[in-house]
Amino acid sequence: RQPRSSHMLEQDLATLAARSLDAEALLRGALPPASDAAFTGSLAYVDPTSTTGATANNPLAQQLQIVARMIQAGRSGALGVRRQVFFVSLGGFDTHDKQNATHAKLMAQLSHALAWFDTSLGSMGARSQVTAFTASDFGRTFTSNGDGTDHGWGAHQFVMGGAVRGGDLYGAFPTLVAKSSGSNDFNSPDQVRNGAMLPTTSVDQLGATLGRWFGLSDGDALKVFPNLANFSTGARNLGFMG
Repeated sequence: RQPRSSHMLEQDLATLAARSLDAEALLRGALPPASDAAFTGSLAYVDPTSTTGATANNPLAQQLQIVARMIQAGRSGALGVRRQVFFVSLGGFDTHDKQNATHAKLMAQLSHALAWFDTSLGSMGARSQVTAFTASDFGRTFTSNGDGTDHGWGAHQFVMGGAVRGGDLYGAFPTLVAKSSGSNDFNSPDQVRNGAMLPTTSVDQLGATLGRWFGLSDGDALKVFPNLANFSTGARNLGFMG
């Protein structure tokens, strides 16, 4: 597969394409089939907005199915990897309107997909080796715009896996005190403005705690998360990973 061009950029592109083809061939040969028992759970969820209990394909569960298959391929040693990181996504949370119905549907998809993934990991005997966590670049306000909410700052995140010290909350909930006037607004010392709340826990703390589970040293954690230096030593590891 020698590149036919002497142009440096074209040679690099040809090398990259060849490496991608080789990686695809390796993965295709190592990937267990979707028909294996660990991956055959239903990828359809019950739509809570349906009056008939109709089901629909869950795009998040479909993404997690291929992730589970790739985890199994990695555990077999065929891929020659020691660490695997996967990114899946579920859009639609920018609920400026129709929030009641939209949010219920999204939560149903999320719940079903994670339950499917956990069951699959259990069948593979891989629960303690896999950690799933959420991440988002913004949250929602605590005040309504009439039919939904607007952009906020910070949000609740969760972590799931056999190595997680679960059943606990980290950080602190904001103080919410409704105004006596009965208006849409409220009083809170944690409010920045217009229902946007100041988070009590930083993404650097969350990321550093997960990074240490991956094997990141304290020194390297400060390099990966430079803002971590702004927190006391005891606050740099939230402690939710075993």
